[in-house]
Amino acid sequence: QLRLVESGGGLVQPGGSLTLSCVASGPGIRDYAITWFRQAPGKEREGVACIRARGDSTDYLERGGDRIIISRDNAKDTVTLQMHRLKPEDSGKYYCAARPGYCSGSGPQYDDWGKGTPVTVST
Repeated sequence: QLRLVESGGGLVQPGGSLTLSCVASGPGIRDYAITWFRQAPGKEREGVACIRARGDSTDYLERGGDRIIISRDNAKDTVTLQMHRLKPEDSGKYYCAARPGYCSGSGPQYDDWGKGTPVTVST
């Protein structure tokens, strides 16, 4: 079982950028797909982006482009989420989650979760 810890959240102005990190301990992330989810107050949890064990990724929000970038460093057991041109609707608590094998945008598919890091986009 992976233990996941997120960091990097905070307050950022609209249009700004933020980089979130997810650090794993335990068996290592090499064979896992890692997904970032987010949940705003009063809203359902949604997938942000996922990166597979082999390194290819899926952006669930933008379906492409360079606003959301996910990357991984297996040697450091770390997955990073870069977010650019942030909007107030990007605010919420961001979680990373892990599952063996392929990506899924469905939270119940994941067994291992971090406790989240909050992001607030506001003036």
